[in-house]
Amino acid sequence: MFAGTGTALITPFAKDGNIDEDALRRLVRFQEDNGVDVLVPCGSTGESATMSHEEHVRVIKIVRDEAKKAKILAGAGSNSTSEAVMLTRAANDLGVDGILSISPYYNKPTQEGLYRHYEAIQASCDIPVIVYNVPGRTGSNISVDTLMRLAELPGIGGVKEASGNMSQIQNILIRRPKGFEVLSGDDSLTLALMGVGADGVISVASNCCPKEVSDMVRNATYGDFKIAREIYGRMLPLFENLFCESNPIPIKYVMGRMGYGNGEPRLPLTPLSENGRRILDPILEKAGI
Repeated sequence: MFAGTGTALITPFAKDGNIDEDALRRLVRFQEDNGVDVLVPCGSTGESATMSHEEHVRVIKIVRDEAKKAKILAGAGSNSTSEAVMLTRAANDLGVDGILSISPYYNKPTQEGLYRHYEAIQASCDIPVIVYNVPGRTGSNISVDTLMRLAELPGIGGVKEASGNMSQIQNILIRRPKGFEVLSGDDSLTLALMGVGADGVISVASNCCPKEVSDMVRNATYGDFKIAREIYGRMLPLFENLFCESNPIPIKYVMGRMGYGNGEPRLPLTPLSENGRRILDPILEKAGI
């Protein structure tokens, strides 16, 4: 379904703070022209937490309308199950290929609460739902046992794993049923995870270097780890330092330099600091970005 390279798209903003629709359309074309398989609007990198419902649906529609080849995995998560269901239905009605749904943040539900949350979401649509586990942002971890329960539901198609817990992810890979996709949520761990059976990545870095990430993932998929490791070695400084400040602060700065929006996130996130620029600028120059 969503194997290969997916890009967690930024949402470009104009100088007035509104969505820069022209830049978003150009970003979609840039991604497709450089081999990206899946476009993921309105995730954490897309700043969904600071968008109105109207903006959220508008961004998904623009990406859906502009894309010619890539599949669309629309972010539609919330810490409110009813709100997540509402956004899921809206995205489903736009004709996307799947839903990426972050686990409820701030609430810190029990494992049973997590299960029931996703049970309600997958029952509300007729397209696959990819669970997004990122404990560093949500405050709670989806256990392997809970994820395997979810994998038995007909609408749950896989997981984007950003726990950083290699043991946990390998257990998922060992226990997953056939057809259940495991996607890396950390650029710096993608190659290692693909080496033990993961299906691809939903990448932050591929916003600015889609060809490099796509080439790395494609070579790993077909077993040519020598080439994949060479690309990974070149790109690792960027993979790591795009998180020198909270995502998506650094990648918004990079994309602004490339002409995609004003380069700034919405409050409460702030523009990249001078120290962050001192870290990133030499890496971008060396990478030719």
